[in-house]
Amino acid sequence: MNAFQPSKPPVQPRQKRRVTSRPKRHLRQRSYQVMALETTAKIGVNLVISAAAASTLAQLLPYHWLQQEKLREIRTEVKLMEGRVNGLYAEFNRDFDPRQAKSIMQEQGYRFDPNQRQVVFPKDTTAVERP
Repeated sequence: MNAFQPSKPPVQPRQKRRVTSRPKRHLRQRSYQVMALETTAKIGVNLVISAAAASTLAQLLPYHWLQQEKLREIRTEVKLMEGRVNGLYAEFNRDFDPRQAKSIMQEQGYRFDPNQRQVVFPKDTTAVERP
C-alpha cells in the first residue's frame, strides 16, 4: 500500500459572501412616490369620467322631462278616445240589436207605430206676461 495518495489541500475556512445592503429607505420612499402618482392618476381619471357623466345627465334630463310630458298627454288622449270608442261600440251594438229596431226607427225617422199616437205641443203664440 505504498500507492501514492493524492495530497489534500489544507482545509481553509470558507469565506462568507458579503451582502451589501441596499438602502431600504430609498426604495420605500420611491415606492411611496410611485403609489402616490398612481393614486393621483386614478383620481384624475375618475374625476374626468364623473364630469362627463354629469354633463351627459345635464343634457339628458330636459329631454327626459319633455318625453314624460308627451307621454302624459298621449295617455290622456288615449283615455278620451277609449271613452269615445266605448260609446260608439255601445251605440253600434244598440243599432244592430233586433229587439230595439222599432225604437231606433222612431228616433231616426218620423215614422211611428200605427198604434202609437204622436203628441205635439203647440207653440203658444198668445202668451201673456203676468206682472
